[in-house]
Amino acid sequence: MLSRQTYFIREHVGFMKLTDTFDILDPETQDQLGIAKEKPGGFMKLLRLVVNKRILPTKVFIYEGSDPDDESKLLFFIQRGFTMFRSKIDVCNADGSLVGWFKSKLLSMGGAFRVFDTEGREVALVKGDWKGWNFRFTDSSGNEIGKITKKWAGIGKELFTSADNYIISLEGKNEPDHATLLLAAGLAIDTVYKEK
Repeated sequence: MLSRQTYFIREHVGFMKLTDTFDILDPETQDQLGIAKEKPGGFMKLLRLVVNKRILPTKVFIYEGSDPDDESKLLFFIQRGFTMFRSKIDVCNADGSLVGWFKSKLLSMGGAFRVFDTEGREVALVKGDWKGWNFRFTDSSGNEIGKITKKWAGIGKELFTSADNYIISLEGKNEPDHATLLLAAGLAIDTVYKEK
């Protein structure tokens, strides 16, 4: 799944949902490639009833295929600790080893993350437009290596739910680490900036 150039991310709609689930689809055929499921701890899930979930710790696990309970299909996961102003999101392989991490910028019009490698070097930036709907993934030289574009889901869904749809596309030669970080960035944008 991580060798692809484009992905369609569709968030599941639910009333008063305490966790998020995302389908990862082929944008042309709508075939399911994978699934991402948020799995906070039991106490954290209950705490979401009274506290804004953007400040609480969470983990999102990304699986190949459509079964979020098949641990053999786990590709990677992202995790965020408690946060107030700036979020730090770790991106880890299925075995728990760090692939990289994001640090949200404190002041940014449409939202932005600095992307770091395992050595702590800044290697890229994910930056949103003024609406916070479209994001560019640029390398340390400023060259665009990918995009995250919000897709309009219709007036009813946009007004009455927080569920979002995104197209994630990679530019140039695809490398698995770039795909992992870009997929993780799309999910991190939703969990850090969009959820209430």
